[in-house]
Amino acid sequence: MKAIILPKPGGVENFQIKEIEKPVPQKNEVLVKVKAISINPVDTKTREGKAAYDSLKDNNPLILGWDISGEVEAVGDEVEYFKAGDEVFGMVNFPGHGKAYAEYVTAPEGHLAHKPAQVSFEEAAATTLAALTAWQVLVHEADVQPGQRVLIHAAAGGVGHFAVQIAKYFQAYVIGTASAQNHDFLKSIGVDEPIDYKNQNVEDVVKDVDVVLDSLGEENTRKSLKTMKDGGKIISILRGATDEVKAEAKKRNIQAKNHSVKSSGEDETQLAELLMSGKIKPYIAQTYGFEDIADAHEKVASRTTNGKVIIRVS
Repeated sequence: MKAIILPKPGGVENFQIKEIEKPVPQKNEVLVKVKAISINPVDTKTREGKAAYDSLKDNNPLILGWDISGEVEAVGDEVEYFKAGDEVFGMVNFPGHGKAYAEYVTAPEGHLAHKPAQVSFEEAAATTLAALTAWQVLVHEADVQPGQRVLIHAAAGGVGHFAVQIAKYFQAYVIGTASAQNHDFLKSIGVDEPIDYKNQNVEDVVKDVDVVLDSLGEENTRKSLKTMKDGGKIISILRGATDEVKAEAKKRNIQAKNHSVKSSGEDETQLAELLMSGKIKPYIAQTYGFEDIADAHEKVASRTTNGKVIIRVS
């Protein structure tokens, strides 16, 4: 099979497309013929030698990526919920070695969900790491309730645009930050109150927030505390809830936490139901071919993309 190998960290020129042996599923694994994959900021950072690179560098070959959709080709002896021919999707083996940049991928059964028939492979691949992050933050960490005021930073991005839709599904009032040129997009996905972060200080114009999803880091997490009600919850996906931020939050009875997404077929199944009912819909900014992995990485690394960037594999 073809796979995209990263022999050393650095620029996109380091990617190599090679023929390697097709993986064999273990007793609790599913072998997926991959149709589409999704590229995330963690992919580009890992390729540069940051993020997950240190934990993966001893793998030979090193194959990046975690987000897949495709068709089951074979299953291990102990797999119960999938069979050959099933269409599936999921974020696999995160934060381990996902090996998603390949024509075939093996994944634990518990990391996958059935793909709704009316959802394309590209849309399914998009609704993985970013969507799981948004779901796990808002549902498991924040327990968002109807009528709550939810502030979502970078609301036009991969995680952000899913978070907006999930918060609206739970009947929250959603405030989203983005540049002014993206405000029409924010309104189209359900944002009640767009904030132009380039020309407005969010801490000056937003108040009485119950939940904040921070995707920008410590400085932004600290500033966001000023927007919040006592008793609110702020969750950072970029480790913005440092000890200092947590101490400051505690003084105001605010819960400040960090969250790292984890593979979960159970959560993915919840997202599949929302996809099927039309409650969430991924926005795909651009789709590339397998051979165009370098261009896809550069697009994501530019941080100018609304929604998701997808690779069509087969």
